[in-house]
Amino acid sequence: MTLTSVWVADTRVRRLSATLYGYLFLVDLVLLYPVYVLLFGDTGLTVGQISALFVIWSLTAIVLEVPSGAWADTVSRRLLLCLAPLLTSACFALWVLVPSWWAFALGFVLWGAGGALRSGALEALVFTELDRLGAAGRYARTMGRARTAGVLGALASIGLAGPVLAVGGYPAVGAASVLSGVLAAAVATRFPEHCPDAPAPLPPTGSPTVPAGRLRDGAADGEETEPGWWASLRAGLAETHADRRVRAAVLLVPAVTAVWGTLDEYTPLLARDVGVTASTVPLLLLPIWLGMTVGGLLAPTAERLTTPGFAGLLVLAAVALVAGAVVRHPGGFVLLGVAFCALQLATVLADARLQARITGPGRATVTSVAGVGTDLAMIVAYGGYALVAARGGHVVAFAVAAVPYLLVAGALVASGWARRPAACAAGLPAGTGDG
Repeated sequence: MTLTSVWVADTRVRRLSATLYGYLFLVDLVLLYPVYVLLFGDTGLTVGQISALFVIWSLTAIVLEVPSGAWADTVSRRLLLCLAPLLTSACFALWVLVPSWWAFALGFVLWGAGGALRSGALEALVFTELDRLGAAGRYARTMGRARTAGVLGALASIGLAGPVLAVGGYPAVGAASVLSGVLAAAVATRFPEHCPDAPAPLPPTGSPTVPAGRLRDGAADGEETEPGWWASLRAGLAETHADRRVRAAVLLVPAVTAVWGTLDEYTPLLARDVGVTASTVPLLLLPIWLGMTVGGLLAPTAERLTTPGFAGLLVLAAVALVAGAVVRHPGGFVLLGVAFCALQLATVLADARLQARITGPGRATVTSVAGVGTDLAMIVAYGGYALVAARGGHVVAFAVAAVPYLLVAGALVASGWARRPAACAAGLPAGTGDG
């Protein structure tokens, strides 16, 4: 590879990364985020009705996650990334124009559909383009920084929502949220997407090679080079089922992501439990958001962690989570920031591990399978948190939430030790298993 080609590839990687960061920043720059529950309450909804809306949101994501992932393996992923924020923009417009339970419910269906379109398609597009440029090793670094861009967008939403709401009410906050989605869709058009070569006749039987980019794996004589939606879905699910390493990576994603993804919703209630005023709650949440930001930025440093190192990261998160909650003091939120930092980092690494193990054509489908697992696990986590908090309060619920991470860490260590004899027999260094 010449210096010129290296420079061109590096320039294209930077362009892809910049587009990704801008896209996720705008996707999470939603001024309705901090206040949409207030909108529901001001419209007259009860707690039960609001909870029903959250269930509709989760069920929509579960139902559409895998089919949309298969679609992303069949059509343009860039197109899906353009459509996704437009659906969420339609949700926000509907909420502020005709606020009612049915409008909120339909909005959550649109929001869930938009999230499903983006999930799987985004990771698959980024990994595929990086791999095409010979930079697949940069995936963890790129996605870590991308998650940080999303966190910064959410932080900006928290800072801007109050002043905008005070000036223009819910219509102004909704309009700003719709605008962010439209801008995100515009940015998505800048994503590079490699299109395969036009179909070409197959080489004669017995020919040793097939031109790169002409055929997908498993194509037979006379078949189209691009599989249909059903074939793509089957290919992705088959790889998940057949490859033990892919299956383990798929399971690791929800095991790492689901619990802390639900805890994030309850941190304001935990802050109120330590006895601070409502106006102080945002200040206590700041260490948590900063921790999530740092966790994404640490991905390049930590991407070479072995399985025992990854397990140690989860143990650190669990210990900090318990300690930060049980001290019942505002200073404990610094420890919670450490926990969320470790868990954000673990989430990025789990996603990178999954992408590195997928070898078949159904990359977005396999990624969406992991997304479905996360959605299902989050529903269980919401229910478990509600039960524990009802009996012991938010402090106890946060402490109990650390237990799954200790169990996952133990399972990772145990799986590593189970493979150690085989690794040693094969002449590999002990402890290099990747779970």
